[in-house]
Amino acid sequence: MLIGVVAIIVTWLVVVTVLIAREPEIGVESPQRLRAQLEHALNERDAEQLTGVLGYPPGHVEDFAGAYVARLDDTGAHAIEVTLEPGTAAPRVAKVSGRLAGGGTFAYRVAVAERDGSWRLEFTPPL
Repeated sequence: MLIGVVAIIVTWLVVVTVLIAREPEIGVESPQRLRAQLEHALNERDAEQLTGVLGYPPGHVEDFAGAYVARLDDTGAHAIEVTLEPGTAAPRVAKVSGRLAGGGTFAYRVAVAERDGSWRLEFTPPL
């Protein structure tokens, strides 16, 4: 009986370790790459590319990215530009701006973070 319990625990630990190791790295190597990838993903409605720069809970990031680009489609967002603030050396914010199908404009800011050499957008509070 004890051997069976130990075998189950060891198997579970191996499976969890492998699943964690297979999680893709979040972020890109530089702020400039973050800006370029984000701008491209938003303009091209590329949810997969967007997931690569989102610091969002792994179990939900694909759904979030899909809904995010769908909302851009719904509003007819185009000519989207991303700028990093206060600059590209050590940005803390990405400003996303563009035009809407009805002729209006939009702009919003998202936190930028660097974790272990990877740059990404942060949607979780920095607590």
